[in-house]
Amino acid sequence: MSNGGVKDSASTPVTGPIRTDDPLPAPQLLVLGLQHAFTMFGATVLVPILTGFSVSVALFAAGIATLWFHLVTRGKVPVFLGSSFAFIAPVALVVSEQGIPAAQGGIIVAGLIYCIMALLVKLLGREFMQKILPPVVTGPVIMVIGLNLAPVAIGDASENWVIALIVLATAIIVNIFVKGFFRLIPVIISLAAGYIVSLFFGIVDVTPIQQASWFAIPDFTWPVFNAAAIGLIAPVAIATMVEHVGDVLAVGATVEQDFVKDPGLPRTLIGDGLGTALAGLIGGPANTTYSENTGVLALTRVWKPAVMRVAAVVAILLAMVQKLAGFIQSIPGPVIGGISIVLFGMIASVGVRTVVENGVDFKKNRNLLVASVILIVGIGGAMIKIYGNLQFGGVGLAAIIGIILNLILPQNE
Repeated sequence: MSNGGVKDSASTPVTGPIRTDDPLPAPQLLVLGLQHAFTMFGATVLVPILTGFSVSVALFAAGIATLWFHLVTRGKVPVFLGSSFAFIAPVALVVSEQGIPAAQGGIIVAGLIYCIMALLVKLLGREFMQKILPPVVTGPVIMVIGLNLAPVAIGDASENWVIALIVLATAIIVNIFVKGFFRLIPVIISLAAGYIVSLFFGIVDVTPIQQASWFAIPDFTWPVFNAAAIGLIAPVAIATMVEHVGDVLAVGATVEQDFVKDPGLPRTLIGDGLGTALAGLIGGPANTTYSENTGVLALTRVWKPAVMRVAAVVAILLAMVQKLAGFIQSIPGPVIGGISIVLFGMIASVGVRTVVENGVDFKKNRNLLVASVILIVGIGGAMIKIYGNLQFGGVGLAAIIGIILNLILPQNE
């Protein structure tokens, strides 16, 4: 059932969220897709820069992987798949020692591990997932996802707090006081305002625009399967699968839908896993569901998955029309930091809402213990080395410890 809608007039009030079946004129759909493309760009291109992969191939792979994810999940989950930070260390090591093709082989196998987990989840059933992932676990895990990104936002904003605060204020004003379609694009409006102010401050580096060619085919490469490289890279998938579940729960809580039930975790895992394998096949880094875009969902309440598919097409175009990619790359850090404060905070707030709306009783000591351990382990940067390069940390480790505590602590005190 439709709960919202957008009229053609920018002055017409927008009521309620924009869901799957709500109509959106093509120009508005394009602008909303561009907004998500701007949001994912910085993180998606940073991973190949740090690991030695091609930026153009990474953007192309992110777009293709996102479209594949939407195909597998029947177009029901508003998710964008971008370059994963969890794989940076082992991938960079393999690239330096054995080259990009060897790293591609490890990434492909990591993606296939997701498919094995999808089969396991399918066999165990939805009831099992609900038992190990109740709100007392999922709420704090979602909070950790947002709060872990806080240092990134503050780090960028600290480069120039005046510009960052202008961007932040613009996002708040647009989201609260502006009516009609413009209320749905606070990220684009805030970035535009910040970019203009940055031009006056003289901190915009136009070199990426000047050096970029107008059109170029990404430099695709073929994988090589090397046992040593696979052993270094593939085990990371164990940790990122736990993060995947947390991200899917965060998106579901944001848009008020149970994606564990429909389309189900097996489909989201296969979509993410084979999206990563596809990226590895053409020379791109491993992909993951992007929390930055979840923040945009929470801020704008535009939950129509088709918007993400437009963003995916934009990413593919950015991979080939490199002047556009150069322009986005020229957006100064304080501008990104200002809007990130809102987006990342929104994710943490969704975690709080998950706990409140599900009536988690924090008068019970067991619930307090589960939530507090998840928060401190997840935010504090805890890391446990299992074997070789296999290690758990951040959201993945926090989620695993939270699940174990919730299962072993008695319900009745």
